[in-house]
Amino acid sequence: MRFRVDRDVLAEAVTWTARSLPTRPPVPVLAGVRLEADSSGVVQLSSFDYEVSARSEIAADVSEAGTVLVSGRLLAEISRALPAKPVDVVLDGSKVSVTCGASRFTLLTMPVEDYPALPAMPAVVGTVAGDELTQAVAQVTVAASRDDTLPLLTGVRMEIEGETITLLATDRYRLALRTLSWTPATPDHSSVALVRARTLSDAAKSLGSSDRVTVALSTGAGVDLIGFEAGGRHTTSLLVDGDYPAVRRLFPDETPIHAVVSTHALTDAAKRVALVAERNTPIRLAFTEGQVVLDAGQGDDAQASEALEAALVGDEITVAFNPQFLLDGLGALNTPFVRMSFTHPNKPVEFTGQGSLEGDDDQSYRYLLVPIRFAS
Repeated sequence: MRFRVDRDVLAEAVTWTARSLPTRPPVPVLAGVRLEADSSGVVQLSSFDYEVSARSEIAADVSEAGTVLVSGRLLAEISRALPAKPVDVVLDGSKVSVTCGASRFTLLTMPVEDYPALPAMPAVVGTVAGDELTQAVAQVTVAASRDDTLPLLTGVRMEIEGETITLLATDRYRLALRTLSWTPATPDHSSVALVRARTLSDAAKSLGSSDRVTVALSTGAGVDLIGFEAGGRHTTSLLVDGDYPAVRRLFPDETPIHAVVSTHALTDAAKRVALVAERNTPIRLAFTEGQVVLDAGQGDDAQASEALEAALVGDEITVAFNPQFLLDGLGALNTPFVRMSFTHPNKPVEFTGQGSLEGDDDQSYRYLLVPIRFAS
């Protein structure tokens, strides 16, 4: 195998392909990136850990076709550190030499015949705007659980119904829901998939710069594989097994009280007040006519409070939140104002975005946060 390629092209492709390699692979070959140079002038890079696969194709000057398996993380570090000159990659026996200008590295190869076959891309079910996918996934994954002992809750439930995709995630303390439009392959397509939040987030970030992202799902005995493709890059992931809890019913049908506050002002105030909030202690928000007062700390501890302008509809109400969960929800809104809708001081509070202090809220993104009980 022998090919020449631009340094930036190689570095970007290797970094993307190797991004999900396991740090402690069950077998050594799974730490590798497979490079396959074709005489047509295409080099395909691939990685696979039995759950997530990644493939990317780059154009190169291939003078000798061949396939090789080398350490993915090491090749990524080397390719990023090379000078801005063409890179020559040559297989010589059991070693691969990487030469760029006056720099030369030699890497040991791994047995390519021991490398598992990558899963085929499932059937395409539609396409979605890259930037909208990136934003929607970021808004929802903030509420997914990081606790691997509850694997179901580390996933994002993706519901596809015609021209609408609904994403749902919860860690039992908050719930995020986002709906977005897309272009299905068939107008009446309907399916449900539970995707690992980390995998979905990584795919959305790495492919979201493309104008359109192709979504693929396996069908048949059951949906068990999802794939994303954009700009010559493909990634697949096994889906999470199990029945996701019926979380939609947690959103209240009616909310007799709501308040509207500047998202930016509330975020900044919450960050300041949270400075005195000890671990696992809440921020309290007291809503009265025309304002909300944030405070944290009590007794002999450090204390902080700050008042902000707020529009209140309904009775006065005081709630308390985990500071980070509150900031996560505010950070996901991307709107000038936040509407907080209440049913009771101890019942979940719904956060939605609003374009102005008055008017209707945007229901395409909903963040439900369970308040913390506090002594009055």
